[in-house]
Amino acid sequence: MNKHMKLKKIALAVSTTLMVGVSVPTFAVEDQTIEEVVAVGNRLQGSAAAVIEERKNQAFVADIMGAEQLSRTGDSDVASALRRVTGLTLVDGKFVYVRGLGERYSSARLNGASVPSPDLTRNVVPLDIFPSSIIESLAVQKAYSPSMPAAFGGGNIDIRTKSVPTEFTAGIEIGVGQNSNATDGFNYDRGTGGIPESLQQGVVRYRGDFSLGAIVDKDMLTGTDTQTRAEQATQVNKALLLSLPRDITIKEESLSPNYDIKANIGDSFEEPYFGGTIGAMLAASYDKDWNYSDRRTAVVDDSLQDGCSSSLNSAEDASNSCYVTVKNSQVTTENERINGVFNIGYKLDQHSITYSKIYLEDNEDELELSVLESPNGSTVRTVFGTGEAQRQHKFNYEERTLDIDQVIGQHTFLDLGGIGFDWQYTESTAETDIPTNIDYKFIDSYSEAGQYEGSIVTGDDNRVTYNFTDMEDYVKSYSGNVTLPLTFSKTEVTLKAGYDFTDRARVYNTSSFVVNNETGISIPINSDDGVLGLTGYLNDEFVGNNDFLLSFNEPTAPSADDYIAAQKIDAGYVEFDVFFDNTWRVSGGIRYEDFKQVSIGTSSLIFDRITQGIFYDADKIEAGTVNDDDFFSALSLTYLADDNYQIRFGYGETVVRPDLRELVSVAYYDPLTDIKTFGVAGLKSSDLKNYDARFEYYMDNGDNFSVAAFYKDITAPIETILKVGDEDYTATFVNGDEGEVYGIEAEWMHDLSYVTSGLFTAGNITLSDSEVSIDPAFAGNLTNPTKRMTGHSKYVVNLQLNYDSADGQHSGSLVYNVFGERILASGIGGREDAFEEPFHSLDIVYTWYPDFNSKVKFKVKNLLGENQEVTQSGYAVRNKESGTALSVSYSYEF
Repeated sequence: MNKHMKLKKIALAVSTTLMVGVSVPTFAVEDQTIEEVVAVGNRLQGSAAAVIEERKNQAFVADIMGAEQLSRTGDSDVASALRRVTGLTLVDGKFVYVRGLGERYSSARLNGASVPSPDLTRNVVPLDIFPSSIIESLAVQKAYSPSMPAAFGGGNIDIRTKSVPTEFTAGIEIGVGQNSNATDGFNYDRGTGGIPESLQQGVVRYRGDFSLGAIVDKDMLTGTDTQTRAEQATQVNKALLLSLPRDITIKEESLSPNYDIKANIGDSFEEPYFGGTIGAMLAASYDKDWNYSDRRTAVVDDSLQDGCSSSLNSAEDASNSCYVTVKNSQVTTENERINGVFNIGYKLDQHSITYSKIYLEDNEDELELSVLESPNGSTVRTVFGTGEAQRQHKFNYEERTLDIDQVIGQHTFLDLGGIGFDWQYTESTAETDIPTNIDYKFIDSYSEAGQYEGSIVTGDDNRVTYNFTDMEDYVKSYSGNVTLPLTFSKTEVTLKAGYDFTDRARVYNTSSFVVNNETGISIPINSDDGVLGLTGYLNDEFVGNNDFLLSFNEPTAPSADDYIAAQKIDAGYVEFDVFFDNTWRVSGGIRYEDFKQVSIGTSSLIFDRITQGIFYDADKIEAGTVNDDDFFSALSLTYLADDNYQIRFGYGETVVRPDLRELVSVAYYDPLTDIKTFGVAGLKSSDLKNYDARFEYYMDNGDNFSVAAFYKDITAPIETILKVGDEDYTATFVNGDEGEVYGIEAEWMHDLSYVTSGLFTAGNITLSDSEVSIDPAFAGNLTNPTKRMTGHSKYVVNLQLNYDSADGQHSGSLVYNVFGERILASGIGGREDAFEEPFHSLDIVYTWYPDFNSKVKFKVKNLLGENQEVTQSGYAVRNKESGTALSVSYSYEF
């Protein structure tokens, strides 16, 4: 077969790929008419060959991970799996950083469609919500193409779910495991949670004002004197307080082992009327995990002195002038995940249509017991001096769901020159509900021997806080693409045009109720069960005998925390892909996007709780509005040298826009930093110019090697900056003047059978640097106006040593990952930037195949047992235990 005929086949494959856009839940590829390829090799190398072939045929630089690779590394969700891709790092187990750029510089789609985020703080979908069991492949495109959304920085991730089967398939998997840290922990009776109905009615009746005067006026209390009316109003207030969930006794106990179960079934058959094929698949999974960790956080003193300890390994290490405050916490977390996928499709000749229903639920219950100390003794009572310490009990239960309905059609009209048309229509809803968020604050007393003696609640406000939060995020996404392949004597051309529409709306509400000690004096708490139980705290007798009152706390700007937001994107594009002169491939095009977004905090609204009416303040709305339209171009040039290697060059113009919440002056706690963060009205979008070059070399035995260079020029990059309060940090956002990111990547897979049969290695290394400059006029007292970009790591390393036995019964992988230190937030007031330190992760995965249908898998995660650490000015300000996780699973395919 000559080179020209090979190029024709590649062009046909590319035109088919362009028509489909992405791999989607449709009929499996066995139904497509392609040249038969027989591959001989082990499990991973054989499956990787197909993935590599897809990467070779991409017009723009992309990395692909297949289902077998996901299984090989033992990663349970998409987020964990993606950290194996060249240049990608994982943050907080949820968000992926591409080429050293924060999560705002990456976007994720599901089978080519936009979906909402159940994360309270970000537009970006937390990728840990997608289990790897429903994934067919993951595509990470690092060079921009016009068929993709223009909101592109480091890369675009397309999550491709499993296909409708062409024959009967069924399977079940069960697994158990344990984290080394999670043998013992703490638990409590959560109850139903949520705002009690009587309290909801009270908010409406008293218009959120629970003061005694407001209750007297509203209820028209008619006591004989002022004192009597105040007593009557006090009883009304206390009745509202007593409606809150208060029977929360903490128990120390052994934690149950982790466990999970997965099942799937599918089949297809021919229908007799038109000769088409109907296929369906149903898959479901459930898993529950426990985790326990000791954590320490601190605020660095702005007047550091020589000789103080830079460790947070114990409270004693921090008992010096290095820190303003130190908080030691014991955190127990229970995660429960329920997932279901249903696909049904119909195919007739070159036409197919598929419906998918995807439901993902992720529930997290976290209990944190913490002691806040002040080594300097200046602001918080401390065990070092007075024998007292401020203690907090925090209870937080969060339910996240993602509900997706998607219809996808693919059509090829062979009688019309091979014109292809594909389309998708997706409606999805993300909901987050926090029915339990309770914060207890009190003071513990200790004897000189360090024994617990009792607790008191101080005579001031905010001794107990109840927060109730709910968010709903809706997205409607539809798109269509038309593809026309053309053939000339020495040139193969594919033309493509399409339309992409996204409509999004988000409503975020939170209500806060605060219990205040109105006596002005400290009150002892009866605690028969010791410091953990506190069974006497806030029970009916304690509240009845003491002057505790409830208030409804709805913050106002700049601390307001409710908002509504909407986003609409209308986009159209044209794209071309040309093979000519048997050697060159040129691809590119242009995209037009009309982008509208508005975010409005409740401080910008007058909200009538009786009529639920909203009256807008036009000036505030305008301040939180983005209305942009622009053209975004891309060009890629590839040199093809037979089958051995190819060289790519790419250029693209893109944009990164602020998140919905960042454009409104609302306050929230960032889950990545645990820092209270404020949005900023008027934050601008960042324009990017992206340059890529890549050399790819492929050998006949399946070995491959690639090396790439990239450069990104960023105008007005969005950066996070810190502010320091008396006891803690807060953060906000600012646009820098300009920024840049540049680096090189290398990736390989190499057969080591010359060492021993079945042994091979795979891996990747990224080396890069970045710089951002911020105008001092907008930087406040930022310590370093010129610095590395937030979230950027100078290096990322992924290494794998894999083995597949000759008899096919055993396989194993040793998987290593590390990233370089990265800025978590920028420092101010002389404090340096806060850096997340490198985390060395070493995992082992072993799989035994006792027969053709069965599989037993054993995994050890974080074998090194490293802790996660954040430093600032050379001093540890955060330390979190990670532990080592062990698990074993058995699966059977019928």
